[in-house]
Amino acid sequence: MEAVQRIGSVPILEAMGIRVVEVRAGHAVAELPPEPNVNHFGVTYAGSLFSVAEMLGGLLSLATFDLEGELAGFVPLVKESTIRFRRPAMGVVRATASLSQEEAARVRADALASGRGEFVLEATLTDAVGEVVATTVGTYQVRRLG
Repeated sequence: MEAVQRIGSVPILEAMGIRVVEVRAGHAVAELPPEPNVNHFGVTYAGSLFSVAEMLGGLLSLATFDLEGELAGFVPLVKESTIRFRRPAMGVVRATASLSQEEAARVRADALASGRGEFVLEATLTDAVGEVVATTVGTYQVRRLG
């Protein structure tokens, strides 16, 4: 799957051990293992939590938009992102984000009309027992470069 292969294009994500669990148009799920992502007191490092959530926007864009055909020359970019930490994370962390078909169609139309399509993506991060450990809200674009 193209989107899964592209995670390797960002070496730090591979070094973190991030594993893509599911990716399809409008939906992406990835897991972050405890090692090497624990901090000095044994819980998941905040920067690792942010990284696994942020990368979902690019992964979802690759799976949702035709960036090699209709939108050739466009790339997914994060414009802004915030994270809310809710509790310390231990064990494997799962990050999930979805974009509706209607929102994807709007983004596609905007991109074709103006050279950029912007969307807001919310991600939920849960620990091994399903407790929410963090949430993110990011503004992303599929944008023509050049």
